[in-house]
Amino acid sequence: MADLKQFAEQLVNLTVKEVNELATILKDEYGIEPAAAAVVVAAGGGDAGAAEEQTEFTVVLKDAGASKLGVVKAVKELTGLGLKEAKDLVDAAPTNVKEGVSKDEAEGLKKALEEAGAAVELK
Repeated sequence: MADLKQFAEQLVNLTVKEVNELATILKDEYGIEPAAAAVVVAAGGGDAGAAEEQTEFTVVLKDAGASKLGVVKAVKELTGLGLKEAKDLVDAAPTNVKEGVSKDEAEGLKKALEEAGAAVELK
């Protein structure tokens, strides 16, 4: 039982990039679609009060900060946009990076963008 608890803890602590890699592995090697994988990962965090909580979040890039190039690279990697589209999105700040994402994904995106030097807000 301790191994399952440790495994669950590892899943909860995955970064957005690692979750994307996991989704790719599950799809390519096991035929499990990424949407189904996200549901499996998200299912572990539910409780009775979850129905009252906000379930969809918008990640808003407020400012690119001093390291604009790093933020553009992070946006490109996290969203799958092309380089020009990612640069345009960063130049248009404040702007939405992703809309309608889960709390875990939104927090992961926020953390990654802040590590790149951006100012980020969740709505």
